[in-house]
Amino acid sequence: MIARNILTSVDQLDSVQELRVGRTSQPHDMLGPHHLDDNTGRVVVRAFLPTATESWIVNEEQSFVQPMDRVDCHGLFEVICNPQIFQTTLGLYQFRYAEGEKIMSVHDPYAFEPFLSDLDLHLFNEGNHDEIYKRLGAHRRQINGVDGVNFAVWAPNAESIALVGDFNAWDSRRHPMRKRVPSGVWELFVPDLAVGEIYKFRVTDFYGQQIEKSDPFGFFSELPPRTASVVTELDDFAWNDHEWMEKRAEQCPSEIPISVYELHLGSWRQDQNRENGWMNYREIAHQIVDYCREMNFTHIELMPVTEHPYTGSWGYQTVGYFACTSRYGTPEDFMYFVDYCHQNDLGVIIDWVPAHFPKDAHGLAKFDGTALYEHSDPRQGEHPDWNTLIFNYDRNEVRNFLVSNAMFWLEKYHIDGLRVDAVASMLYLDYSRKEGEWIPNKFGGRENLGAIDFLKAMNERVHDKFPGAMTLAEESTSWGGVSRPTYAGGLGFTMKWNMGWMNDTLRYFQKESVHRKYHHDELTFSLIYAFTENFLLPFSHDEVVHGKRALIDQMPGDLWKKFANLRLLFAYMWTHPGKKLIFMGCEWGQWNEWNCNSDLQWELLQLDSHKGVQKMVSDLNLFYKNEPALHQLDFEESGFEWVDCLSRELSLISYIRKAKDPNDFVVVCCNFTPTPHHEYRLGVPESGSYREMFNSDSEYYGGSNVGNGLGAQSEEIEAQERPHSIQISIPPMGVVIFKRNA
Repeated sequence: MIARNILTSVDQLDSVQELRVGRTSQPHDMLGPHHLDDNTGRVVVRAFLPTATESWIVNEEQSFVQPMDRVDCHGLFEVICNPQIFQTTLGLYQFRYAEGEKIMSVHDPYAFEPFLSDLDLHLFNEGNHDEIYKRLGAHRRQINGVDGVNFAVWAPNAESIALVGDFNAWDSRRHPMRKRVPSGVWELFVPDLAVGEIYKFRVTDFYGQQIEKSDPFGFFSELPPRTASVVTELDDFAWNDHEWMEKRAEQCPSEIPISVYELHLGSWRQDQNRENGWMNYREIAHQIVDYCREMNFTHIELMPVTEHPYTGSWGYQTVGYFACTSRYGTPEDFMYFVDYCHQNDLGVIIDWVPAHFPKDAHGLAKFDGTALYEHSDPRQGEHPDWNTLIFNYDRNEVRNFLVSNAMFWLEKYHIDGLRVDAVASMLYLDYSRKEGEWIPNKFGGRENLGAIDFLKAMNERVHDKFPGAMTLAEESTSWGGVSRPTYAGGLGFTMKWNMGWMNDTLRYFQKESVHRKYHHDELTFSLIYAFTENFLLPFSHDEVVHGKRALIDQMPGDLWKKFANLRLLFAYMWTHPGKKLIFMGCEWGQWNEWNCNSDLQWELLQLDSHKGVQKMVSDLNLFYKNEPALHQLDFEESGFEWVDCLSRELSLISYIRKAKDPNDFVVVCCNFTPTPHHEYRLGVPESGSYREMFNSDSEYYGGSNVGNGLGAQSEEIEAQERPHSIQISIPPMGVVIFKRNA
């Protein structure tokens, strides 16, 4: 029964040597079952068990036990079986082996056929496998009644890859993976493994250097600073958000109110009894939902929840693109978070970072010993600002990795939108580079053609498969058509952050009111281009970090003026065309610049001045949701009309916001100085009686309560070239909104 003479050729001896040192690319050629070429139908079965002293091949169901011969001193065993016996044990047999005084049994990993089909590999290599995350990575499987986990990873230039973990004592000789040629994907089914196992890929490059890599498609990771991936099942969670998902699919984002509360999970609210203060996804979900319902926000936007090694990067230096960070719990905990938000009519947007990734050794950088996910030339592959690496968008598999990642979050976690970070850095090859520090595209231009193709493909597929889901671009340049359909030459995003409006508005508000009349154009300029894109107006975390100070502290003047200015800023923002976003703590005027390692200043809400700002933002959100004129035509010129944009000396502006029904409108008047104006005549589009719907100077919000009480009746007196007008009081540094009585 022993067949020592089988291992005689040079190639076979070389294969044995590769097994001994854990450097084989085709372990299935040597290990597992193989038919002998002697016309007998017999099968030789080999196992490499480097710690075993004895071994048997067994099938308990068939009462089959046969000793294996130890071929060499390094742990290679083999046995020849007759075909009748082997046909009944194929895939079901086990190796029983002695390791010291212990006897252990394992199924043979090399007795199972590959999981990935030729079609899977073909689609991945051409960049068109939207669900490749269901194939690559670690996936629980059952084959012929045997439970285990299938592992697959893309690393075409590696010399060998071994799967290592606690289950094999991190011994690279125990589970070498098979390379699927020519795809560059390595694969292995490991029987008897279960959810919860930690693992890495030990990659040997062309020069024989080894490095342990986390799984690029891993669904979960150890808590940093540990870096191993964790086998995880994502399909066991019972979702209860069916009503939300059905409603979302029927809605058009451009026509609904979208008021976004951006937050960082680790510092929104902390538990001081825990290390780092981090709360679990489940418990913080209840607090966030309760707060956002009280504040009438429609969506939250989470700063990146993907796994990242450095907490101080806020998640923007992602390593685990398919893994929610373990800082706040498990994938099921995060699913609960999203599910609970949806059950309470709160949408969830996540920050998504396909623009760059860090150089951490366990991550994507030089994954197979070469620049695989990134460019090899630093003029293309490195960000000078962030000291991170840039994806090679020209590579099919890299684009597939990113597109499938976008699809993954929307499908597996029911995410409602992806805010795409740093889009400008993706679009331009010369982004933040001097002359000579970048390489032009094939036409000699500065546009990153691969990135453009990727963004278009991602947007097309997201909008096709997930109706109602949003993609939002943080894009700070004048690139045309960011939020226009790809068939019309655009990039296909649902919306674009209006960075121009944000910068101009903050710059204007930071000036003392006496100087504002000289900068009136900064205030009105946004309406020249407001409808060239589908804009979202952002005051994000970027405006309250790195020495910029808290938003209220950027407002000029004494304490009263600071609070009045902040209320004015928000009221102006909520009535300006475009969807809304503010960062946590801004809604009540937190004084401290944001620090990701500390709690928000919740104690300030004991003060009437801060509580007043918070109350106003809540009322603004409710008013915004209830008034179609403030959200239905956010992206259409027909939804906005100036009343007066020329009152430079008074620093006043007034305008009309309209719903689809032209008879449904509100009139807005904004005063950017501390001087009130009484008996001010304001032109209105129709005759009738007008009631004051909102006043940012109300005493309920901490204001001086200059207002219009019962409202105003229009008169046939011309004002701002309109035949009808009302006489009103305009509060100091305030916004008043009027609506005609039905």
